[in-house]
Amino acid sequence: MNGSSSGVKVALSTSSVYPESTSAGFEVASLLGYDGIEVMVGIDPLAADVDAVQRLRDYHQMPVLAVHAPCLLITQRVWGTDPWAKLERATQAATQLGADIVVVHPPFRWQRSYATGFVQGVREIVRRTGVTIAVENMFPWRAPGGGDFKAYKPSWDPSDLDYDHLTLDLSHAATARQDSLELLRRWDDRLAHVHLTDGNGSAKDEHLLPGQGNQQADQVLAELTRRGYSGHVVLEVNTNDLDRAGREAALAQALEFARTHLAAVSEPR
Repeated sequence: MNGSSSGVKVALSTSSVYPESTSAGFEVASLLGYDGIEVMVGIDPLAADVDAVQRLRDYHQMPVLAVHAPCLLITQRVWGTDPWAKLERATQAATQLGADIVVVHPPFRWQRSYATGFVQGVREIVRRTGVTIAVENMFPWRAPGGGDFKAYKPSWDPSDLDYDHLTLDLSHAATARQDSLELLRRWDDRLAHVHLTDGNGSAKDEHLLPGQGNQQADQVLAELTRRGYSGHVVLEVNTNDLDRAGREAALAQALEFARTHLAAVSEPR
């Protein structure tokens, strides 16, 4: 049976099947019984073709619940180079695909005009389109010789900034040496979306299977249920080194983990 007993939908990010394609993401999500898909735009060229993604959605009968805007270094030229135009296009894609949320990273510090007006600009697009844009927590880039490189502006940590909606990524929290459970509680009703994954605090953004790191992913899920969280939980994990059979087994395990712990309820601490 699809869906968790909490009512929270558990989706698969198409990035979780990389280096396989967006098409494979839909296929695997359908095979394993996920509730939907988050489309990561840009890693696979097909993901930037919204009409093609719509055909995949319809063929597999697999809803698109979220769209991740192209904001990685390797996707800087996807949908052009203007970051505002890319974000607008992501909201248009969400509308066409029936998704209710767009995930976006904070601006890079060299995107000066974008960064300067980012907080208010995001709020204006949400007001105009009706699509929720949830800004994702990132992490400081660590220089090889020690120290941090400030890659994001206003900050990699959205906690104290005036965003209405936030995405919690457990691997990013681990890389930043933060506590996902504490972030969840601190953000309270600003938490709109979750990338379920894990990490051990390495300088590398690990995106481990949930439960394999230090982020208490089981308790995070139980706390979401206790709080009546109404957003989606998206598995965004690294399966690069696995073949198709191993990838399917890992993603089936991750789905079972999510549904099991969403069915639990945490004790307040």
